[in-house]
Amino acid sequence: MQLSARELAAILGGTVEGNPEIKINRPSKIEEGGEGSISFLGNPRYEAYAYQTTASILLVNRQFQPRQEINATLIRVDDVYAAIAILLQHFGAPEKPEGVIAKEAAIHDSVSVGERTSVGRFSTLEEGVAIGSDSVIADQVYVGKGVQIGCNVFIHPGVKILKDCRIGDNCVLHANVVIGGDGFGFAPQADGTYQKIAHVGNVIIEADVEIGANTTIDRGTMGSTIIRSGVKIDNLVQIAHNVEIGKNTVIAAQTGVAGSTKIGQSCRIGGQVGFAGHLTIADGTEIQAQSGLASSVQSPNTQLFGTPAIGYKEYIRSYAVFKKLPDLYKRLFQLEKKINQGLNGNE
Repeated sequence: MQLSARELAAILGGTVEGNPEIKINRPSKIEEGGEGSISFLGNPRYEAYAYQTTASILLVNRQFQPRQEINATLIRVDDVYAAIAILLQHFGAPEKPEGVIAKEAAIHDSVSVGERTSVGRFSTLEEGVAIGSDSVIADQVYVGKGVQIGCNVFIHPGVKILKDCRIGDNCVLHANVVIGGDGFGFAPQADGTYQKIAHVGNVIIEADVEIGANTTIDRGTMGSTIIRSGVKIDNLVQIAHNVEIGKNTVIAAQTGVAGSTKIGQSCRIGGQVGFAGHLTIADGTEIQAQSGLASSVQSPNTQLFGTPAIGYKEYIRSYAVFKKLPDLYKRLFQLEKKINQGLNGNE
């Protein structure tokens, strides 16, 4: 793909300073650049690179005032990071073959495939599957009995969607995601063994959800595990049975959510956060990475940190004291020693 500065400015709502006809064919980091590339300056700490970069075009904020000459053509925009998001959509969008059904695919006679939907090599679509229009089922995908998949869905290679699960419109499932595996449910027996508990529910994923590679979302024991519309889930996340994730919540990598926990809307959850089971997390909750939630959060827009998690500001104040504990212990030990010596001297 080649675009001129003029064309890019029209796409991004920006204005050109320099050669409007210069063309680029790829994005680049500002410190690497390269002829025919476009980069950006969003953080003032990288300003020095703006005067050195060999990129052909540089995205900058409208308020940016260079202190030296810049060789690159500038495109000034209101929000550099928003413009980069739009730009990367143009360059990073996966190619979508329209209506190609690979001869190596195994498709049951009862399957319904919408217009312009593609199915890749060695993918399996079981009995009763229905897929909407303009979707892509990549290579080596397994879609179990009765699964319903909406329109404009992109299922990357190796994904497994098990029996009776539902995937809404405009969703993206990255490589090796597993939707609808059994939850971790076992009943302890008198002899010390464990009896497996059957999981007969499903997973419902609403519209506009994106799920990162190797994430697993377990089916409900009974009823459904539900991922509401607009949720974004990173790689390597574990969502247990009967969990509900509220609309527009984002979850970073290696987070684990135990069974039947309900997370509200518009929450922001850092990496490696752990949730105990049967919790309720209020809308707008923000949780720092590596925190552990052992109790419910009742107040919306709460900021939490630590294990067990406490208020973010409270944690920062507590940590400031915690760092001083070795020195405080040493001073306390010396004080006790002097007191004991004084007492012994008075005997």
